[in-house]
Amino acid sequence: MILSKNILPAILLIRNYPNTCLINIISMANQITNKVLSPEQREELLNTLKARFEKNMNRHKGLNWADIHARLDHKNSLEKLWSLNEMEMTGGEPDVVAQDKKTDGYIFYDCSAESPKGRRSLCYDREALDSRKENKPENNVIDAASAMGIELLTEEQYKELQKLGNFDEKTSSWVKTPSDIRKLGGAIFADFRFGHVFVYHNGAESYYAARGFRGSLRV
Repeated sequence: MILSKNILPAILLIRNYPNTCLINIISMANQITNKVLSPEQREELLNTLKARFEKNMNRHKGLNWADIHARLDHKNSLEKLWSLNEMEMTGGEPDVVAQDKKTDGYIFYDCSAESPKGRRSLCYDREALDSRKENKPENNVIDAASAMGIELLTEEQYKELQKLGNFDEKTSSWVKTPSDIRKLGGAIFADFRFGHVFVYHNGAESYYAARGFRGSLRV
């Protein structure tokens, strides 16, 4: 039975997955609300993360999977695993890019070759969304990232990511916008073209089919 707090997630899931049976919709809604994966989902996600980690060793030199697995598989990381799964399910292909020396935790970035497919056509924030009188996108970047439990990449983090490979050669990604720019109505995004990282600006209310956002998560 869907509890009242799960009704909204269920409605959104029914709209997005019209051919999915009600029992599965209920299960998915519970997972969104409780932010806990099933044992089977955890195992599948960990296997996916391990395979990606081993395939892309240049992103995390000096780190080993056994330590990361122990951190992820700890009872205190259940909600973090849920967030990683959200990153995975929306096309982000999260991978470890660094270790936080102060906490011994690990930092994951979305490492998909192009901006995550499941997070495109979004304006920058709620204020921008509310300002549109027509042709509104379904959501905004800041709210979507918050709902997933992740942080939007900053311009500096985006440039760090680009040192690990070439990303967004055909797409672009919103990045965290400084408050002074946002107060004037703008927001910034970035991409990789002609062998260089470029950072641009747009009205925060704009959205494009080839622009999503990349996030980070500390575990």
